[in-house]
Amino acid sequence: MLTLYDNAESANGYKVRLLAALLGIPLEVVWIDIFRGGSRTPDFLAMSPFGQIPVLRFPDGRVLPESNAILCHLAEGTPYLPAPGYERSRVLAWLFFEQYSHEPYVATPRFILRHTRPDHPRRAELPWRQARGRQALRLLNDALASSSFLMGESPTVADLSLFAYTHRADEAGFDLAEYPNLPPWVERIRALPGFVAMEPPTELTLVD
Repeated sequence: MLTLYDNAESANGYKVRLLAALLGIPLEVVWIDIFRGGSRTPDFLAMSPFGQIPVLRFPDGRVLPESNAILCHLAEGTPYLPAPGYERSRVLAWLFFEQYSHEPYVATPRFILRHTRPDHPRRAELPWRQARGRQALRLLNDALASSSFLMGESPTVADLSLFAYTHRADEAGFDLAEYPNLPPWVERIRALPGFVAMEPPTELTLVD
């Protein structure tokens, strides 16, 4: 069985668990306490030198880090990832957008608001990060103006990747009601057969 090293607060890990659920792929999940150094132990760093989750471990011991790389691997040969060619490249473009132009400005404000005290120095980052986040959400909203999903009328890993932090954008200080195409898209993904929700931990850890 595949093993996923994950943390319940991470939507990057959630996107992998979501795709696996949609495809009926069983996963053994090992929860890593990233807030208390769990991703900095020698054993974990041997798998993931950057100390990041999620990490997928194969039965033969091979490992694969990076959430979007894991999505592409699991989706290979399924409708969630087009065959090599132009359409796949468009999916990859959305995955790169998610990590470069969306995640730092939606996920990071969520982290700051949920895991730092009001007087923490990182709170100073919120105005500029949220401004960039609004730009990313507007672009995503515009892309969904004429189709149900990013690549047309069927979902791909592009949708799942961007759904992960977008559907929790309220926790980052954003109001999805300002982007009229996003709430219906979120509901379409929630309606997919096999969908599993992201369940946050009941207690939040504050960082120094």
